[in-house]
Amino acid sequence: MVVGSTAVEIGLNAAIVTVEGSHPQILVVSSDATDAALPDGLPLGSFDPLLHRTFETGLRASVEAQTALHLGYVEQLYTFGDRGRHKQPDDIGPHFVSVGYLALTRNDGEQTGTLERSGAHWSDWYGYLPWEDWRAGRPEMLDTTIVPALKKWAKQPHADEIGRLPNRHSRLRLAFGDVDFPWDEERVLERYELLYEAGLVEEAVSDGRVAKTGFSSPLGRPMRLDHRRILATAMARLRGKLKYRPVIFELMPPEFTLTALQSTVEAISGRHLHKQNFRRLVEGAELVETTGATSTATGGRPAALYRFRRKILDERPAPGIKVGGR
Repeated sequence: MVVGSTAVEIGLNAAIVTVEGSHPQILVVSSDATDAALPDGLPLGSFDPLLHRTFETGLRASVEAQTALHLGYVEQLYTFGDRGRHKQPDDIGPHFVSVGYLALTRNDGEQTGTLERSGAHWSDWYGYLPWEDWRAGRPEMLDTTIVPALKKWAKQPHADEIGRLPNRHSRLRLAFGDVDFPWDEERVLERYELLYEAGLVEEAVSDGRVAKTGFSSPLGRPMRLDHRRILATAMARLRGKLKYRPVIFELMPPEFTLTALQSTVEAISGRHLHKQNFRRLVEGAELVETTGATSTATGGRPAALYRFRRKILDERPAPGIKVGGR
């Protein structure tokens, strides 16, 4: 495609999520044939209008061809097309625009060999955004490293930001919370973008925004180009979505225990949930039904097995798991 005098190529980026045990996983490609030192990236395919009627069919075909993964739920996130996102000398060459997608799949382990041959593998998504995992309480790095650095940055507004609403201080409070603003697990993208803008993540260095972050070790594992921004967008979307759509069941096997369901919800939301409250919430919302069978997989007392009650889709317009904020 040519826009004006500039060639534009359309790519399809996939933030493919699964949960293994209590670990939320994102599919990443660690390197390519031209530069083994590249940081992790999300799978990327090209859109060919001669082969694919829609972007989604192109995405599914590309992922299945590369990894043999059969995607379940797929949702378009955003179009990522900022100038310079695919860095070129003097910003020449085709401008690459990526249509980002959130995709969910169950990890049954059968595709491990195919994934390894394709150069892709599953990686814990909190390795890239570690400040988002509150399951064991507020991450220490927020108070020792991140918030102090952001407060220092907020005191030095740039001339271009004079009069901007909200200002740096307000954005910091909204994104990271304080006494008046509790932590909102859905503000993943705002938090990452503040860290990038403040020059505190490695992508700001590779993009030439700052010479160095000033930290002895990176804040989470960096990703190539703007892929960590795409991941943050996907995490925020999924966390919000599970509250009003039954998307969490796309990550569950056909039959599961309520403990396994709670562990999966906690993995995605990054929050610890009270066991009895969670069970009352799920059962009261009539999202699941018992199968009549039990599981002894944990080695303890037999646990009842449940399945997603699909009739709920005909009964209510927004059947999600409405976990509250902190």
